[in-house]
Amino acid sequence: QVQLVESGGGLVQAGGSLRLSCATSGSIFSINAMGWYRQAPGKQRELVARIFSSGSTNYGDSVKGRFTISRDNAKNTVYLQMNSLKPEDTAVYYCNAGINGRLYWGQGTQVTVSS
Repeated sequence: QVQLVESGGGLVQAGGSLRLSCATSGSIFSINAMGWYRQAPGKQRELVARIFSSGSTNYGDSVKGRFTISRDNAKNTVYLQMNSLKPEDTAVYYCNAGINGRLYWGQGTQVTVSS
């Protein structure tokens, strides 16, 4: 059974940094895109960043230049380095991945940025 587990969330002051990790486990034969999404209270889930097996990336407009997504293919893990955090980055962050032809989601990790 494939699982995604996020870690690294927490409380940080504005201007600070956090690094999120998303580890996969289970019977994995192939992973295509891996990504991070977030959902703030009362808002729709939105794309933060995505990275494809080729290494190409795309980012949501609100995080460009501040966040960096990366992946370790040997560990089947995706990371999100978040710098210059703002209070509006406060949300539950979810990772997802296309694994064995299916889309899987993690349970989410809370990121809270205080002003």
